[in-house]
Amino acid sequence: MKLIDEVATTHEPLVIGKRGKPLVKLVPIVDETPKSMFGYMKGTVTIHGDILAPLDELWSAENGDGDDLYSGLRPSGGKK
Repeated sequence: MKLIDEVATTHEPLVIGKRGKPLVKLVPIVDETPKSMFGYMKGTVTIHGDILAPLDELWSAENGDGDDLYSGLRPSGGKK
């Protein structure tokens, strides 16, 4: 049972032999169920501070000051 537990945790196959000849290969079972897109990143994010508190300064989208990144482009559907 100790060898079975080792194969299950390391995911490495184990070859069992008799008199110097390999007889059996013990391999871990691979979970073939498809992974769900929902919750696949659970536990990977750490939140620091209060994310619901108001910001100290306004963003450009909130105060009407736009940046010059798209100044030469027209919005889609605009007339030429």
